[in-house]
Amino acid sequence: MRSIDAATLKAWIGDGRELAILDAREDGEFGRSHLFWANPCAFSRIELRARAILPRRGVRICCVDGGEGGLAERLAAYLEGIGCTDVSVLVGGTRAWDAAGYVLFSGVNVPSKAFGEWVEHRYHTPSVDPAELRAMMEAGQDMVVLDSRPLDEFRRMSIPGAIDVPGGELVYRIGEIAPRPETTIVVNCAGRTRSIMGAESLRSAGVPNKVVALRNGTMGWELAGLECDRGRTASFPRGTPAGLEAALARATAFAERWGVKVVDRAGLAALQADASRTTYVLDVRDPEEYLAGHLPGSRMAPGGQLVQGTDNWVAVRGARIVLVDGNAFGVPSRDGVRARMTGGWLRQLGGWEVFVLEGGPSGPLEAGPWVPDCPEAAALAPALVAPAGLAAALEAGTAQVVQLSRSLDFREGYLPGALWGVRTRLAALRPRLQAGRRIVVAAPEEAVARLAVPELEGFGLGPVSVLAGGIAAWKAAGLPLRADRRNPEDADCIDVYLRPYDRNDGVEAAMREYLSWEIDLVHEVARDGDARFGEVAH
Repeated sequence: MRSIDAATLKAWIGDGRELAILDAREDGEFGRSHLFWANPCAFSRIELRARAILPRRGVRICCVDGGEGGLAERLAAYLEGIGCTDVSVLVGGTRAWDAAGYVLFSGVNVPSKAFGEWVEHRYHTPSVDPAELRAMMEAGQDMVVLDSRPLDEFRRMSIPGAIDVPGGELVYRIGEIAPRPETTIVVNCAGRTRSIMGAESLRSAGVPNKVVALRNGTMGWELAGLECDRGRTASFPRGTPAGLEAALARATAFAERWGVKVVDRAGLAALQADASRTTYVLDVRDPEEYLAGHLPGSRMAPGGQLVQGTDNWVAVRGARIVLVDGNAFGVPSRDGVRARMTGGWLRQLGGWEVFVLEGGPSGPLEAGPWVPDCPEAAALAPALVAPAGLAAALEAGTAQVVQLSRSLDFREGYLPGALWGVRTRLAALRPRLQAGRRIVVAAPEEAVARLAVPELEGFGLGPVSVLAGGIAAWKAAGLPLRADRRNPEDADCIDVYLRPYDRNDGVEAAMREYLSWEIDLVHEVARDGDARFGEVAH
């Protein structure tokens, strides 16, 4: 690996060549201060994360940390160990970037969040505040409220009477949901970005209805003293929408305006065989459709979520992105409405070269979730314990559990007596583990649990096993999980960047701070100068 200074990295960001900036810190640490185009690549999950976001090992990579020293170098060494050939380290990390006079950003999904604010300014997206929406409802206005978030977020809280229609589905399905042009369409999310992007997608596609965003989403609704619903599941109708032809015409015009291309299966194979460029293959359909059948190797990236959080899937600036879409549940189709709308926005956001796969997911398909290869975990052969066996051992007091779930997921469901941990911080748990009792590692992915075994064995406290099948197997066996919103406490959740609703204290103040942060992003981006929203080469 080589070392570079901040001025060199700044020049690389603007030189037009492929570049991945990977930050080795945990997501919570990353969220406090990072480079605009950096991607979180927490060292605790590096074996899974690196393979997911780096489809080409020859891409130019710069590794970054907070300047504390050592973490970026460890990430770089790991990447070289799996075959990456062009790896650098930013000397001094984010501290050096700041000292050089460059801008640092807080938060997560910053490019996408900033893009949403840019879209509102650029397209003059109309909005209504919560009081206006409440008045419209009370007056019985002909309207629909569409929540552009995934169903799990909608379930937690929603505007009364809203229907869940994730952003990627809006243009595709609006003909069925609001067939009358006289119907006003209000789009909301939890804050701002997906409200703006959902409303502007409908407007940019030429939907004849009046379309507005709900200003500040459910946060704004609650800050206005209004109550959200909880636990609702009202959602869009599944299957191919009756208004497909009109939706396809609208989406095609939008995609062509921004230079989205079409590629067939032979063309996709040629792109993937090109060792000089990075190609991502992302399936933008509804998760149910993806899980029912998808192209081997493609990753699930529902369209609205992909635009909302590009850095969850795409780490390489200047890469090629192939979007897979099609009819419901793997039926070959030439529609591609969701892919075309998503592609048009991706072109404006990051200037990536974007393709829609003609014909959608056809031929031999895989079912179920995408699982990255993890040879490091596969090379380990720890003892496994079945859920029933672990339950009996816990009852007898002969076992103790280290659970490596995401902290927010741990709060909602952890094995009885489990200690929460982050794989790279396991040493902090040693004083709390009892010598002589078997340690059982539980995680959502068995690979993560396996990777933790050698370090726990190094404590010399006793034998270490892995829960077979992970936490999903424990649930499937009908065994109990505990919940505790304060375990771990907010200050300890270094593995996630806490949003206002995730916090235990000061939620209202956090909401106001978050909304102000989103609004101010467009000014910080202008000061930084590394984003070129809307500037694309056709």
